[in-house]
Amino acid sequence: MKIHFIGICGTGMGAVAELLRAIGHEVRGSDEHVYPPMSTQLASAGIAVTEGFADKNLDWLPDVVVVGNICRRDHVEVLAAQARGIRLTSFPAIIEELLLPGKQSLVVCGTHGKTTTSSLAAWTLLNAGRQPSYMIGGVPLNMGHNAAVGSGPHVVLEGDEYDCAFFDKKSKFLHYQPRVAILTSVELDHVDIFTDLEHIKQAFRELAALIPEDGALVVCASSAHALDCAKAACCRVERYGISGSCPDDVEWRAEVTGIKPGGRTAFQLHHKGQLYGHFELGLPGGYNLENAVGVIAALANLGLSASEIAPGIRRFVGVKRRQELRGVAQGVSVVDDFAHHPTAIRETLRGLRGRFGTGRLIAVFEPRSATSRTAVFQQEFADALVAADEILIGAVHMPEKAPAGNRLDVEKLAADIRRRGVPAKAIASTAQIVEHLAQRVSAGDTVVIMSSGSFENLHDRLLQKLGDAVMPALHSDLSSVKRLLDLSKLPTTGVPDAVAELWVIKDGQTEVIGCVALELYGDTALLRSLAVHPERRGEGLGWMLAEMALVRVRQRGLLRVCLLTEHATDFFAEKFGFRPVPRDGLPPEVQVSSEYQRFCGRAVAMALEIS
Repeated sequence: MKIHFIGICGTGMGAVAELLRAIGHEVRGSDEHVYPPMSTQLASAGIAVTEGFADKNLDWLPDVVVVGNICRRDHVEVLAAQARGIRLTSFPAIIEELLLPGKQSLVVCGTHGKTTTSSLAAWTLLNAGRQPSYMIGGVPLNMGHNAAVGSGPHVVLEGDEYDCAFFDKKSKFLHYQPRVAILTSVELDHVDIFTDLEHIKQAFRELAALIPEDGALVVCASSAHALDCAKAACCRVERYGISGSCPDDVEWRAEVTGIKPGGRTAFQLHHKGQLYGHFELGLPGGYNLENAVGVIAALANLGLSASEIAPGIRRFVGVKRRQELRGVAQGVSVVDDFAHHPTAIRETLRGLRGRFGTGRLIAVFEPRSATSRTAVFQQEFADALVAADEILIGAVHMPEKAPAGNRLDVEKLAADIRRRGVPAKAIASTAQIVEHLAQRVSAGDTVVIMSSGSFENLHDRLLQKLGDAVMPALHSDLSSVKRLLDLSKLPTTGVPDAVAELWVIKDGQTEVIGCVALELYGDTALLRSLAVHPERRGEGLGWMLAEMALVRVRQRGLLRVCLLTEHATDFFAEKFGFRPVPRDGLPPEVQVSSEYQRFCGRAVAMALEIS
């Protein structure tokens, strides 16, 4: 089939386009703004993209045109398709038509936690060897891609309650034919299309009613509205929750058994009163623990055992823009989070406290989404943000989209927070926010930047202002990384293809002056490519890079990290506790790596067991 996408560079549209291309369809598209990473991602998938919208973009006469919900009925390419008699459809509908036949669909839905929960489900299936297909509204860090076609029977879909297109006003998830569904929560949101809480609950009731009798709905016991919506289901309904915050008779009940180094949560899970298994999760906060329990319950209903599920839960590292560590500078951790609803903000702040440092937790909030820019949650935002030690509030994004009488008042919000004894300030300029933070933060502090958009790249600007930031490498950094490795007489082979983690320190915005990489082999990480520019040695940059690598090892739930070195045995032993080990004692998969082979017996093998 020949398929054209209007607005193909959107995250969801681009992902679906790639999936359809992967199963053999001819796919093209157009968009107003075509730039990396989506432009390069689509190009690598063999999908032609035209910049700009025009009726001539349909001269190739596709069989169907996929229309996003940002397109109006008078869009030039919509009119061109109608004039040519080409069928219009939405991306949820094309998923239903072309991707779901023959698959068992696991749909993750709810006001909060959809992206993280669906990412965790897809990763755990993948880690268990089940080769799932998936389509997720964010990028899981374990996979590096938000969509894939797998050979297995399962497809994981993030089920959005937003509408589909101007001609298809039902919620996206009503196209997804759930066999099993996870319902994380139900609250008022998307006030631009839902009139009130009852309106949004009706959409979730319709989803619950879609699940066949031999399917299952797993629902979070801490959400009263979700439990109410679950009453519409004719299938098996199983509740999940955490001991102490849910009834003892829920079908799936987690009990925390300890907090491990790095803030990892160990827990045991009971199913209908019987011990089901022991698990470990690296994500912060009770809400993420609930998400993990929901995933375990859903995958158990798909036939997976506890022993198949546990390694994936332990190794899951998170999702881009969900409590994502964007870098550390001068001991200050800068975290990016998508939270834009009061409940998500409150729970995220609670979960992040103490995770990255023992200092203050500073929240920077941008009212950007269709709901957050309105006054509907004026008081609720104040209630949520006081969970931080200090709050900065940016300007309302595109305020003209919220009527003056129903627009969030950021000055009032800051004043309401101050009345509770918590420092708060509304600052309209992102440049001024950067200056304010740079003067006030100190080592051990965590700055969490909360926005559903880019916030004018506030994260990187703050890190650059603080200086010598350890940050994840961008694609544009790779040539500079390789120059540094050549200068340090270290191999560039495998960078970036073999490495799962690559962190850098840059001199300004371009030139890399330090780097470190991790290759992953099951539960083992191989630390490699630790290099510092000769002119910057002796400043502690190597220690900072190695420390970041070990932080990432712990966050990924790995059990050991190893390395090979000719001259730095004392450094790794004294600073981090590495011990020499026999070279042939390293895992077999490490012994066949290019990093291992290049030493040809010259280097000392070292390892650190992660407690």
